[in-house]
Amino acid sequence: MTDPWAISGIPVEVRRSARRRTVALQVRPGAVTLYAPSRVPLETLREIVDARREWIARHLEAYAIRSSVRRVVGDGEVLPFLGEELTIRVAPDTRTVRREGELLHVPPGSPEMMEQAVERWTRRACLPTFRTLVGDAATRLGASGRLGRVQVTAAQQRWGSCNVQGDIRVHWKLSRAPRPVLDYVTVHEAAHLLEFNHSRRYWNLVERVMPDYRVHREWLKEHGHTL
Repeated sequence: MTDPWAISGIPVEVRRSARRRTVALQVRPGAVTLYAPSRVPLETLREIVDARREWIARHLEAYAIRSSVRRVVGDGEVLPFLGEELTIRVAPDTRTVRREGELLHVPPGSPEMMEQAVERWTRRACLPTFRTLVGDAATRLGASGRLGRVQVTAAQQRWGSCNVQGDIRVHWKLSRAPRPVLDYVTVHEAAHLLEFNHSRRYWNLVERVMPDYRVHREWLKEHGHTL
């Protein structure tokens, strides 16, 4: 049974104290703690948590992005990329990363240098697909006329963003996610072209074009740190 106190798969720990006079929420990587006076009813604490769910989830997501597992780049490693799997080959005769079919040739160097080279390649290579997916999502929502530029981001706080000018940014690490999860993020951001909020009307837009969006949202919350 689903834990009603859990947010993004993280249970909320309640710590009571007779000496405490106020209620406070603390969000840390992989942990949510609610500090409360002993006299405050449990139902009241539950209401406080429910009212702050979006805020808590955003902080947990930001921690997950910042703490994403660093991928070891080495010969023979498999790199997920836009629903495919590329095998890395360290190639002494190349100076730049290049793809040949299902092989990704990487110039030799320290693990940090090779990782940076693969990241630069990934950010360039995923942009055309990101632009297509965002454009398709905007069209399905009837918002293509409001779409501005589509760019790749490496922001530490969000998987994607949309500003008031209609510019949408999608995190390059989502190229390593399952395709339905990437599709969800593009729909999520494109819906902001019509509703610049997370109201019920906004989520109705998302659900209209992606009825199973909740599955992909939960995957990202629980597994995003592995990308």
